[in-house]
Amino acid sequence: MAAVRASGLVKRYDSTCAVDRVDLVLQEGEVRGLLGPNGAGKTTLLRMLFGLVRPDAGSVELFGQPVAAFDPVPAEGVAGFVEDPSFYPYLSGRANLELLAELDGDASAHARIDEAFERVQLTPRGEDRVGGYSTGMRQRLGIAAALLRRPRLLLLDEPTSGLDPQGTRDVGALVQELAAAGIAILLSSHQIGEIEGVCDNYTVLRRGRVVWSGSAAQSRMQAPASAYALSTSDDAGAFELAATQVGMRATWSRTGQLALTTTEGSLDQYVLALGRAGIAVRLLEQLVSPLESMFFALTREPGSDPAGIHELAEEALTRR
Repeated sequence: MAAVRASGLVKRYDSTCAVDRVDLVLQEGEVRGLLGPNGAGKTTLLRMLFGLVRPDAGSVELFGQPVAAFDPVPAEGVAGFVEDPSFYPYLSGRANLELLAELDGDASAHARIDEAFERVQLTPRGEDRVGGYSTGMRQRLGIAAALLRRPRLLLLDEPTSGLDPQGTRDVGALVQELAAAGIAILLSSHQIGEIEGVCDNYTVLRRGRVVWSGSAAQSRMQAPASAYALSTSDDAGAFELAATQVGMRATWSRTGQLALTTTEGSLDQYVLALGRAGIAVRLLEQLVSPLESMFFALTREPGSDPAGIHELAEEALTRR
């Protein structure tokens, strides 16, 4: 039995179709990334899954049970948050969780508060007022609140928003740990790098429609060219050699760094060619992953620069 089964979901706001005939299936123990640029319909879709928004067409089932819109009691075993998790700022993190446990009517949830704080690494700040929390700390508290329900299904909207790189890795590790215990998890994000490597499968939305859905392995196989930074013992020679290789484009960044746009197969052949030419590779760093390049190709607006992958590579080089 699927944890989530959404069929033909449609939601319109005046002349805007925020969600357009979306089908989505999420199995127990699966981590699925729900990807799309801002305004793609991710949050509206999550609201319909939670029963916070009534669809204009289509249906939602959670663990085989139909979702009734505006049901004040969340489905058993379902937890998470949409957009930024909200708490009483004048109460401590612990007091907020205690209040949520009472509202949920689960007396045993109080005994799980310490464990929830520990799992999101928020124990030292549990007695502090939430008004003094950073954005990342509120995200952690939101996940802790979701864990109080002992969920079988987690719906998380931008869970790594505001987190530093270590915090993002911690959330990713926690998500994989929960999935290994059989929990189904749907992660919404527009930041590919923050959830890449965490998800088993991906669904990509653009203007409310599903434009691609498949496994992480399929995304790597079907992705267009990725971008890499290259440093060698002879960058000028490496640049000239790249021009002779099939499926490869070499450019110089504004900082003077050699950047390559190519597929993994072509990259392998190029590295072998560098070795035959006596050019040593000193640095080869992926700037734009296959999933990122695929996301860009799927979601870019008609008429935009098809070579925008080079712009992404330039931005990555500039940030280094």
